[in-house]
Amino acid sequence: MGTLQHIEHQISALNDLIKINNDRIAGYQKALEGTDDSGLKTVFEGYIDQSKGYVNELNDYIHTLGGSPADGTTLSGKFYHTWMDVKSAFTKKDSHSVLADCEYGEDVAKSAYRKALDDKELIWEDDKVVSLLNNHMSGLKIAHDAIKALRDSAKQEA
Repeated sequence: MGTLQHIEHQISALNDLIKINNDRIAGYQKALEGTDDSGLKTVFEGYIDQSKGYVNELNDYIHTLGGSPADGTTLSGKFYHTWMDVKSAFTKKDSHSVLADCEYGEDVAKSAYRKALDDKELIWEDDKVVSLLNNHMSGLKIAHDAIKALRDSAKQEA
């Protein structure tokens, strides 16, 4: 793979992560609409801000590579959010089901980052981007574990 192809592949992978973060933002915005619990709203707003920060960092690095950052969400994210809308129209959105939806979104985000870091064709020569992606992964794992714990405690309260 030539240098230009290599850079384009990196930009594409980083743009995919931007879209995943945009999916995550949209998911937590839906979760905000699905709960009256002020504590959960604070948690969800925090994760929205986290993903916005990740998007900004990814945008900066894409600019460094000479690329154009993506906007929007993934097609699968659009399908998932539509499914959440349909599901919420027919079921009561209790805290447990809202948190279960959020945990699913966290799993998808972690998986996307893992795929980008493990992609053999993406030779991340810049330690800065590897560190950036690993920091994002770490934050996503912490978020996932927190959401899962909240979901489990909500199930016990139900």
